[in-house]
Amino acid sequence: MWGANVGDWLRRGVAVLLGVTGIVVGPTWGADPEVLRPRVPVDQIEAARTVTNPLAATPENVGKGKALYHGKAFCATCHGRDGKGLGDIPGLVGRLPRDFTDQTWQAARTDGELFWILKNGSPGTDMAPFIPLILTEEEAWQVLLYVRSFGGR
Repeated sequence: MWGANVGDWLRRGVAVLLGVTGIVVGPTWGADPEVLRPRVPVDQIEAARTVTNPLAATPENVGKGKALYHGKAFCATCHGRDGKGLGDIPGLVGRLPRDFTDQTWQAARTDGELFWILKNGSPGTDMAPFIPLILTEEEAWQVLLYVRSFGGR
């Protein structure tokens, strides 16, 4: 009875669920073609890629990053407590925030690129600049250590 129709039933169920909740999902779930598109402008990307995190990934620094992610920096609001990009934004419509657990994304982005995004925002997304308005540079590096922990680093 279920056989080949299971996939159709699942797709319909997801479509109904998304329609009921008001979430509009394009290519964000599954293979997101945007995940590998750099967010740093072409004329700045090489310089950004050379920047490395000056802080060691010690339990203390990762713990400080975690506290900032869930507190002062309010990253969890958009990126979720578990880093999957399904935060607490009511009526979320459009592209979802970046999924920090995505291994492809983790491998594609250098720490320097992520720091640039925290400092300048992410063009083409709703990600706003956080340095120095919300985070100091040291705090931003701590948050990035915690973000990297979602990818198993």
